[in-house]
Amino acid sequence: MANTEVKLFSIVLLCITVVRGSKTFHQNNEWPTLDAVINDVGGICKTTVETQGYTCEEHKVTTNDGYILSMQRIPVGRSGKKVDKPPVLLQHGIFSDAKTWLGNSPDESLGFILADNGYDVWLANARGTQYSNGHKTLNPNDKAYWDWSWDELASYDLPAFVQYVYNYTGQQRMHYAGHSLGTLMALAALSQGQVLNMLRSSALLCPIAYMNQITSLPVKLAADTFIANDLYWLGISEFNQNGGAGSNFVEDICNKLNLNYSNLMSLVTGPNCCLSSSKTDRSSEPTATKNLIHLSQMIRTGKIAKYDYGDLVQNTMHYGQIFPPLYDMTTIPKEFPLFVSYGGQDMLADVNDVQLLLNDLKDHDKNKLVVLLKENYAHIDFVRAFNAKQMVYDPMMAFFQIN
Repeated sequence: MANTEVKLFSIVLLCITVVRGSKTFHQNNEWPTLDAVINDVGGICKTTVETQGYTCEEHKVTTNDGYILSMQRIPVGRSGKKVDKPPVLLQHGIFSDAKTWLGNSPDESLGFILADNGYDVWLANARGTQYSNGHKTLNPNDKAYWDWSWDELASYDLPAFVQYVYNYTGQQRMHYAGHSLGTLMALAALSQGQVLNMLRSSALLCPIAYMNQITSLPVKLAADTFIANDLYWLGISEFNQNGGAGSNFVEDICNKLNLNYSNLMSLVTGPNCCLSSSKTDRSSEPTATKNLIHLSQMIRTGKIAKYDYGDLVQNTMHYGQIFPPLYDMTTIPKEFPLFVSYGGQDMLADVNDVQLLLNDLKDHDKNKLVVLLKENYAHIDFVRAFNAKQMVYDPMMAFFQIN
């Protein structure tokens, strides 16, 4: 690729960041001092759930590597009817938080729909997001705070969330539903034999596993040109929000190039068919640059493997071998109930890549695997479409009912 093309793509990548919520890259020392304690007044319960007429509880859980994460619980629906179904844990994807499941009207948002249908709903916020920015010894000013990828999300965050809900609800086994990166967290954990004893089933919406055939051109180019690696070695350890003159300057460039939000989102995620008009929030949450590097490695190699340090000594030190270990999807127990739903227009969870995952699951017990393809859906439709309840959520809840 010519140098001018790389520079142009870098501008486009910045535009994607800015228009999704006035985001850009910045050095760690620009972070303000943050309080690890969740401010209840500005938390998800007060700002997003209770305003819709639902009861909501704020919870905290600490991972084994010291991250302090927040969870929200919706223990009852609007009617006040007592919960008569098991807990459901919802896990968002990259650049998101638990509000992913609450952004539309109550009749269109999965978190509210589950509560109104008698489920005990738990909403997880992964490390690094605004409601889960605490740590026992670190804060986001520290480069070490951002030293993680989805390996840690799968091996620390997810088990901590599941264990907390399991203990808090009196050892009730729960259903799990993840979107995008939230599916990769589950697949990695399940393939390693984690949390199986505490889960009833797992619903995977836009499953991210194999990524080599991804059709999102900006994401593919970012991976192939090692943009995240360059940022990391420049000392930029997080992909984060920042306002002011810098983001205004980039946004002005984007506007001059006629790169608006809706066009960019379609370019990255695929042409979403059915986004609800009630959804106006375009905010984006931080993630570790190392996490982007890890995902880029998956796109380039076509493998589902642990983070590659790019150095034989480092890999050997971390893994006891020169190449990162693979996550083997065929080791997921054949009797474990899985609901897999994906979109024919999705450019991130591409149909061909999802088929590779389904090939790994070909020996799964037939009555324990439900596969639902929505031909006209792209990546964001699964969490923001006005008709997602009828198209995806109702079949998912029917699956929960029999498992």
